[in-house]
Amino acid sequence: QVQLAESGGGLVQAGDSLRLSCAASGRIFSNYVMGWFRQAPGKEREFVAAITWGGGSTFYADSVEGRFSISRDNAKNTGYLEMNSLKPEDTAVYYCAARRARNFSNLSNLDSYDYWGQGTQVTVSS
Repeated sequence: QVQLAESGGGLVQAGDSLRLSCAASGRIFSNYVMGWFRQAPGKEREFVAAITWGGGSTFYADSVEGRFSISRDNAKNTGYLEMNSLKPEDTAVYYCAARRARNFSNLSNLDSYDYWGQGTQVTVSS
């Protein structure tokens, strides 16, 4: 079992930046792929970014490419999502997730993740 806890959300203005954190406990964090997803009101949960177990490869949704950056510090059992140039359409609850499968398949598919945090709200005003 892996327990995940997100933090760092809040209310910001368009153009601002935020850094979300995802603290992991339980199993060895470095064994897991980590992903970030988000869910806006009335919409399905969608993929934002993923990072492989050692941090060597990262993947992004087109909507955040160039503005968001995913990283991890396995020594601290923590993952991060740096969000820059935020837009009102980035408003959502952001979730971190972890999965046991150590490969590059279906990284954007939420069903491929085994563990989820409770989410943190990000609101971007115009």
